[in-house]
Amino acid sequence: MRVLLVEDDAMIGEGVVCGLKSAGMSVDWVRDGVQAEAALREGGYAIALLDLGLPGADGFEVLKRVRAKGIETPVLVITARDGVDDRVNGLDLGADDYLVKPFELRELQARMRALIRRRAGRATSALIAGASELNTETHELSRDGVTEVLPAREFALMLALVERPGRILSRSQIEERIYGWGEEVESNAVDVLIHAIRRKFGKDVILNVRGAGWMAPKS
Repeated sequence: MRVLLVEDDAMIGEGVVCGLKSAGMSVDWVRDGVQAEAALREGGYAIALLDLGLPGADGFEVLKRVRAKGIETPVLVITARDGVDDRVNGLDLGADDYLVKPFELRELQARMRALIRRRAGRATSALIAGASELNTETHELSRDGVTEVLPAREFALMLALVERPGRILSRSQIEERIYGWGEEVESNAVDVLIHAIRRKFGKDVILNVRGAGWMAPKS
């Protein structure tokens, strides 16, 4: 899952990036409102975490502009502004949720999961793709009586595939979802991850589509 973090505080930003990456997410971090708007226009994010007190353009202004342009990326506001008026304003401008600093990383992750579930019309953390079930909270993959907790990168790859079973993802699309800006990606990195997952759950857990990419089976 690819996440956009918009946060100008270096200490908070580093902590959030570290925590989300350890949970298997790909994180792009920008530190001002102008960069945030540009990144959201570019797209490709499952969710954006948006601070309000930003240089360049206030978070409220960023939110107002991107919603006016029809950009529907889910936005979770993370801010020290705890007034009712600020919360109401943020939600009315198009934020999907609002979390006041300081916060626990596990609450941030839980709110992110809940927000994404709501957008996808799901009530639980379980994603089903054929005989496979992926728990987005525990990172457990279950298939044919085998259950294992996936390492961060393997989880990120499986999440990209099982979110929409039957949809083919190319190598570049998978890399985009599991690696952030500036991360070096070996040419065979995706193949290595797929091999590791298949070794645990069998070759049919991820299907090859010759010349196109890979997909999780629908049934």
